[in-house]
Amino acid sequence: MKKEIALVLGYLKNQHKVIEKLFKEIEEESPSTKEKTAYLGYLIHNLYSALEELFQEIAKTFENRIEDLARYHRELLKRMSIEIPMIRPGVLCEESFRLLDKLRGFRHLFRHAYDYELSPKKIEELKVELLEGWSKIKDDLRRFENFLQEKMD
Repeated sequence: MKKEIALVLGYLKNQHKVIEKLFKEIEEESPSTKEKTAYLGYLIHNLYSALEELFQEIAKTFENRIEDLARYHRELLKRMSIEIPMIRPGVLCEESFRLLDKLRGFRHLFRHAYDYELSPKKIEELKVELLEGWSKIKDDLRRFENFLQEKMD
């Protein structure tokens, strides 16, 4: 199991760099034009996707599979908020889960609403909410990284 934990720890550290880079771009971008609104939406989409890839690695390492494939993305995120006794702590607190669930919903809309024009106001509101809740998400990921590191010692 140490090998699997080392792999997920390495993946977490690598994804952390990607996630931080995307977050910094989100901080600096504003939906002042149609193009900038689309770009900010794209960045938010990519940030959530990078987090979800990390969650997939965690699930693969500790739980192995998700049963309800029709609701895969929701189930994966929900699983990250649940402690699995004697296996791993929850990765996300309730506050982080709620914020990331909004990002998950946005990503779905961004990917599938081809004739939908993004609202600069709604994108800005989502950005503000993300900026306000980001420290909690970072704390959750740091706490989980510490758990993995302790398993390696």
